[in-house]
Amino acid sequence: MRRLFYKGRLAGNIEITGTDAHHLLHVLRAKAGQQLTVVDDAGQVALMEMTAFTAGSVRLHLLEYLDADTEPPLGLILVQALLKADKMDFVVQKAVELGVTAILPVECTNCVVRYEARKAAARQQRWQKIAEEAAKQCGRTRLVQVHPVQSLPAYLSGWQVGTEQGELIFCYENEQQQKLKDCLKASAAQAFHVLIGPEGGFTPAEAEAIEGAGGRSVTLGPRILRAETAALASLAALQYEKGDLGA
Repeated sequence: MRRLFYKGRLAGNIEITGTDAHHLLHVLRAKAGQQLTVVDDAGQVALMEMTAFTAGSVRLHLLEYLDADTEPPLGLILVQALLKADKMDFVVQKAVELGVTAILPVECTNCVVRYEARKAAARQQRWQKIAEEAAKQCGRTRLVQVHPVQSLPAYLSGWQVGTEQGELIFCYENEQQQKLKDCLKASAAQAFHVLIGPEGGFTPAEAEAIEGAGGRSVTLGPRILRAETAALASLAALQYEKGDLGA
């Protein structure tokens, strides 16, 4: 069933406008009496029925509230170094499906792609749209925010060890000892930032800076994974060990 996110609080009757209304009207050719699932800003979910249409809006009537919270108990933020466009699109989509609460794109020394300010803003908008569509498709009850692109040093300067931000873990191909599984078993945290490097990996100076900011380097095994594989493998492992995949 089609899922929409409503900017506001659900009520007996609401009006959908903008791109969602356009999609219902001109792509899906919606008709009165058809039903859909609507999620509001507070995470409330309801079954609603389309009742009336104008040139740019769809009127909905609330049929019943649904007990359908699909958010994981784990606070999980993906800090992803910029990847080539199609790979970054893929990671954003799948990270939302795996339950991240936010995505922070960062620029590292070995990033293959670099964006000037205008292009970076356009990319952020594209990733945000991908994240919203993924949230609808997989039944999320919260939208995932994709933050503006920032440099790795800027991200690290805002990181504070021992706060509600949780723990910072970064997957590093030169780490030989600390396994992700062991790191998670030893941690009591319920919130994590997972930092994944670019196609060329982190430089030694970057790894040192991350550790200096309180980050813990982990290995994902003896094989060197592509950046997009490392992102999804680490998120899945975290959700299994600390979240709801292993429930």
